[in-house]
Amino acid sequence: MGASAEDNPCVRCGACCASFRVDFAVYELESMGGTVPDGLAVELNGAMCRMRGTDHVPVRCAALTGTIGERVGCGIYEWRPNPCREFSAGDHACDKARMRHGLQALDA
Repeated sequence: MGASAEDNPCVRCGACCASFRVDFAVYELESMGGTVPDGLAVELNGAMCRMRGTDHVPVRCAALTGTIGERVGCGIYEWRPNPCREFSAGDHACDKARMRHGLQALDA
């Protein structure tokens, strides 16, 4: 029997989506042949975009749903940009984001 989504600590966290700027290449936008919906990004320059909400204080990605530390989801999970795909649960950046939101490190 495989692991369920409920076993994934990320669906109970979301701290990363409410801690960091998410910059990515414009080529990841739908209008440029990618998968990220254009309406969820702000163009920074001719080459880079940023997920809406990740450059505000408090930081919170516009695609994040739910309550940090309880139950969260990504409204564009299948279409999320590469920086989100490359983020790893339990790494240093994850632990840093969790601490910002009063959550223990995953290995604690």
